This record gives sequence, C-alpha cells and structure tokens, in this order.
Amino acid sequence: MLFVFAIVSFSASSWAQNAISKKTNFIIFFTDDQGYNDVGCFGSPDIKTPNLDNMAKGGMKFTNFYAQPLCGPSRAALLTGSYPIRIAEPKNTKGFHTKLHPKEVTIAEVLKTEGYQTACIGKWHAGEETEQMPLEQGFDYYYGTPKYNGNSKLIEESPYRSPILRNNDTLMVIKTVEEMGLLTNKYTKEATDFIKKNKKNPFFLYLAHNMPHVPIGASEKFRGKSEGGFYGDVIEELDWSMGEVLKTLKDEGLEENTLVIFVSDNGPWIEEKIGDHAGSAYPLKGSKAQTWDGGVRVPCIMQWKGQIEEGVTNTELLTTMDFFSTFSEISGAKLSQELTIDGKSFSDVLLKNKKSKHDFFYYYAYTHLQAVRDKEWKLVVPRSKNPGYMKWRGRKINAVKEVQLFNMKNDKEEQYNLAEQNPEKVKELMLLIEEGRKELGDHNRIGEGARFFDDGPKTQRIDEYNKWKNNQKEN
Repeated sequence: MLFVFAIVSFSASSWAQNAISKKTNFIIFFTDDQGYNDVGCFGSPDIKTPNLDNMAKGGMKFTNFYAQPLCGPSRAALLTGSYPIRIAEPKNTKGFHTKLHPKEVTIAEVLKTEGYQTACIGKWHAGEETEQMPLEQGFDYYYGTPKYNGNSKLIEESPYRSPILRNNDTLMVIKTVEEMGLLTNKYTKEATDFIKKNKKNPFFLYLAHNMPHVPIGASEKFRGKSEGGFYGDVIEELDWSMGEVLKTLKDEGLEENTLVIFVSDNGPWIEEKIGDHAGSAYPLKGSKAQTWDGGVRVPCIMQWKGQIEEGVTNTELLTTMDFFSTFSEISGAKLSQELTIDGKSFSDVLLKNKKSKHDFFYYYAYTHLQAVRDKEWKLVVPRSKNPGYMKWRGRKINAVKEVQLFNMKNDKEEQYNLAEQNPEKVKELMLLIEEGRKELGDHNRIGEGARFFDDGPKTQRIDEYNKWKNNQKEN
C-alpha cells in the first residue's frame, strides 16, 4: 500500500544534491542463517568466498553490524526500519514471526515515491496473506518463496512445501533437495535480469536468498566442491551469486551509482539435529534465535564504487533497521514526522567517516527484551531456562540467573561478567532497559510506542489484549 508522506525531509546533504547526478540504486543481498564466521574475510578457514572478499577490499567491512535473532522479525525490521515489537500486525496479535500489517510503511513504498522501480526476489516471510505480500508492500515485481521450507535437515523430512511465485502466480512447488538446489541460481538470474532491465531507472533490489536456511541445497556445479562440506557448497554458490550481481553492475556501467549491501538475517542455526548443514558464529557466543551476539551480530559488507573508501574495516554500531533511514536520506525521500523509525541513517558513516548515530541497541527475542548494549558495554538481564512463552520449538536455552555485563570491545565472546566491578554502568544500562520496556514493550507489556492499526494496540498475548479491549469498553 502506498502512502503520501508529509513534506518533512532529512537534511539535504550537498553530496546528495551535487556529487551524485543520478539517483542512487540500492541492492540488499540478504542471506538466511549465515553465520558471522561464514565468509572468508570474516575468518572462515575452509569456505572460499572470493567475490565477497574482493567486495570487502573494494568497499567496507562492518564488524559490529546487528540484525534480529530470527528470520521473520529480521525481515520486518529491515523493511520498516523499526524494532519488530513496535510494528503493527494484523489483528494486533503477536506471532512467532512478525507479519506486517498492510498499513505498515516499507522502504520499498518510500522509494517508490521517488520514482524507483522495486523488486523483491527470494524469500519473503513477512506475512502470507495477499495484502501482506510484496506487491502490496511497495514492490513492483516479486519472484520467490512466501516463507521457508521448514526446519528439518532434509526437505523430505519437512512438512512444509513452499511454492515459487512470480508476482502472485505459482510456478512450482519445491519437493526435493535437487529443487532446493536450484533456488540460488534462479534468484541470481532474476536479479541480474532486473538490473539490466532497469539500468536507465533508479531501482531498489531486495535479493533475499533462502540459503543457507535448512533444508539447504546447491546446484550441481557447486555440490561436493567446498572444503566446508555441503554447507560450504551452499555458501560458495551464494558467493558466486554476489559475483554475478557485481559483474552485471560493472558491465552495465552502474557500479558508481549503486550502493550494494551484503548482510545475513541472523546468526547460524547450530542445533545438533542440523549437524554439518549449519554454519559458524565463531568467535561469538550463541546462535540463531538467541540474543548472545552469535545470534544477532552478522557479517556485513558494503560497496559503492567512487563514493566510499575502499578496504576499510568499520567497527561502528549499525543495524539492518538503518537501511530505511539511510536509503530515504540518500534518495531524498520525504518522511512524515509521525512515522517513528528506530533505525538511524549511516550515510555519514559511509561518506564522511563519521560515528554511528546509535547510542544503544536493544536485543529482543520475539517480544522478550533480553539485553541492551551501548558502544562499549552489553547488559544481559535475567531470564528462565527454556521459557515456554518464547516458543523455542525444543531449542535448549540456558537460564540467566543474574545480571551480566560484558565489555564488547575487549570481550566480544561474552565470557567475563563484569557487573560487580561496574555497578554504575549496570545502573545506567538498566535505565535503558526500563525505557525500552516503556516505549517498545516486553513480554506481557504493551509499549507506549507500539503501533496499531485495527482496534487496539499490539500485545504479546491475546488474553492481555482482551483485557485491554474490555477496559476500553468500560471507559
């Protein structure tokens, strides 16, 4: 759904008006469950990623880049620039995966107001109803799967059978590992075709690969080739895909006019049942669905030839929520003052070597606020073991019995609890936790800033919602 935005814009930068004569294209290359360590330039010992490594040499590598801990919430945050707990959902009920309310504003809708052609290619997973699908959320073209193909190591063991859609038409249903192995190649061709078709128009390409989420698959060309096993085959094919996108931009003369971002949606899935079909977050602690940094700190590389420094490793605190504000600023899009965005533009980080505008970042697992960090310290609040309301689907989650404080500059592995030695820092960060609970919400608590579009605010449990609704009737 398109929106008319109030004429309130970001400050227009001179570089945006003068240095770039044409509107900048944007490409997000979004992988699924790829770990922090699953890229050569991030330390992988056996997975070869020459295209991503060269992209880092010709652009910027980000080592403090954060997403959300799970697929659906991560996509919702990227598309709306907001913490998932803030986002409105149909019927204002909170599910396991965030489903975008049709009235939510996406970055695709914003860019369309500036004349951009928009495409979503790959896994959507932000709601499967017609009004929640890409064509109703600002995208001109869609090719991909509505969500995932289950959580099993092998597709034959999964109860899910996902279709491949072109716009709203079903092309095929994925049933075998061989068919799963076709996805990366199919998406790559769709992506490069879109770039070629729109080389004379400003465009936004959201290329959201299904891989390496289980059940994984690689094409015959890559299968059995990686020293990293089958999982390595999958990552190396994704690296090939990135190379094809970059080559197409170069061939079409679009390198200097396109900001390309590679990033993963969350940490790797490293459960025992997945075995060697999963990645690595080394040296970080934790994995997918957890708020230890291994679940949310993700590999990120950006390239914008002729605009940003090359071969730079950046340690600023940035997030996938920032894409919304950054693309809006660079494109000159106008946003309503009434639209609350949690992301911050990082255009000055890219172009002027400035500091991040983030003073802190909240770690949510679904609707549960579990931690907060500032530029140096991370505070983890207590929680129970394997909490049922978290819907962990059998994942083993250890309890946190006391407040934990980690120095993220010196201890990114989160090994040394320094809470006792730093009571003032604990107090400072606990105040941020309380502010987050008040503004955004927490389990069984509705945030004052949570958005809603139906007949009440979003809540985490239907009984709490009904209680609120009854109170409204009485008052």
